[in-house]
Amino acid sequence: MKTGIRRRMGVEQRREQLISVALELFGRRAPDDVSIDEIAAAAGISRPLVYHYFPGKQSLYEAALSRAAEELAALFDEPREGPLGARLLRVMNRFFDFVEVHGTGFSALMRGGPVAGSGRTCAMINRVRRAAYDEMLAHLGIPSPGPRLELALRSWISLTETTALLWLDGRRVPRGDLEVQLVHAFAALAAVGAASDDDMAAVLHRILEDEPADGPFADLVDRLGAAAPQPAR
Repeated sequence: MKTGIRRRMGVEQRREQLISVALELFGRRAPDDVSIDEIAAAAGISRPLVYHYFPGKQSLYEAALSRAAEELAALFDEPREGPLGARLLRVMNRFFDFVEVHGTGFSALMRGGPVAGSGRTCAMINRVRRAAYDEMLAHLGIPSPGPRLELALRSWISLTETTALLWLDGRRVPRGDLEVQLVHAFAALAAVGAASDDDMAAVLHRILEDEPADGPFADLVDRLGAAAPQPAR
C-alpha cells in the first residue's frame, strides 16, 4: 500500500480514491482492525478530510462493500466465443483472483457483514447473484429459461459462493482444483436436470457438442468413466 503525497482532487476523485483504499484495507482485515487514521495515511490526506467525504468508517465500509459487489458482478462478463467449459474456467479464475485478494471483504459481503440488518448488504448480494445469473443465461443463449435450468443455475451460483467461503477458511484444497471442480459441478447439475427434462437435455447436448476433447467438460466425462466400477465378467 502506498502512502501517497497529498494532492488536490475533485470531490468524486477523492471519494473514489478513499473507496479504493478502503476496499484494499477492508479486503485484507476486519473493519474493526482498520482505523480512520490508517485510511487517511494510505490516501495521503488528513483524518478530518476523510470525515469531509464520509460521515464515519461505517459509511466508508458500506461504500467499499458496494464497490466489491460491482466488481464481483462484472466477473462473469466473458466474450461469448469458444466452448462454454473454457469460458467458465476463465470466469472461475477471475472469481478466485478476486476472492484471494479481497478475502475478508468478500466474506463480509457474502456473510452479511455489520450492515446486514439494514438490508443494504442483502441488496448488494442479490445484485451480484442476478448479474451472474443473467450472464450465464447469455452464455447459454437462452433468454427465457425453464424452471429446471433456472434451478440448476441458481444452485450452481450458490455452490460457487459457498465453495469460495469454505476455501478461505484454511485453503485446504488447491485453488486451481476448485476452479475446475466448479466448472465440472455446472455440467453435473445440467446432466441431472437433463435426465428428467427434454429442454435441459437439449441444453446439455449443445454444450457437449461444442466441447473439445481437452476441455473441462470432456475431462469430467473421462474422470467419471475411469471412476465407474467395471462390470463383472
